[in-house]
Amino acid sequence: MSSGPRERLRSLGLELPAVAAPKGVYVPARRTGNQVWTSGQLPLVGGELPATGLVGAEVDPDDAAAYARIAALNALAAIDALVGLEAIASVVKVVGYVASAPGFGGQPQVINGASEFLGSVFGSSGEHARSAIGVAALPLGAPVEVEVVVDLT
Repeated sequence: MSSGPRERLRSLGLELPAVAAPKGVYVPARRTGNQVWTSGQLPLVGGELPATGLVGAEVDPDDAAAYARIAALNALAAIDALVGLEAIASVVKVVGYVASAPGFGGQPQVINGASEFLGSVFGSSGEHARSAIGVAALPLGAPVEVEVVVDLT
């Protein structure tokens, strides 16, 4: 495996996207002490959502896991714009929200998309605490939203 997170992203065939402009009154990421907390990141690709709707109804759970991965990539872009990707020592916490159809209970499997992605980028430093929460709706009709907290070097 390559040594740095940017090289690992390249080996996965990925590049950090431009940081999405906030859709409200907030910043994409905020540093406090030796940590960076991101705002909730949607799975925007080129400024557009690849899908909208409830997971378990309009959105397949496997597709939603892929969208959680995109949202985590967008969180890394927000961190990179603030402090640089190389400043990340470890991933501390991931909070994933899944717009869930009634009766859908697969939120952990959906948010695994983000968790597995962060592990592939940071190795053991990507292991983190996590919450996977089912909600009735998310901004813009997104199927998932992901927040990330990291410790800095």
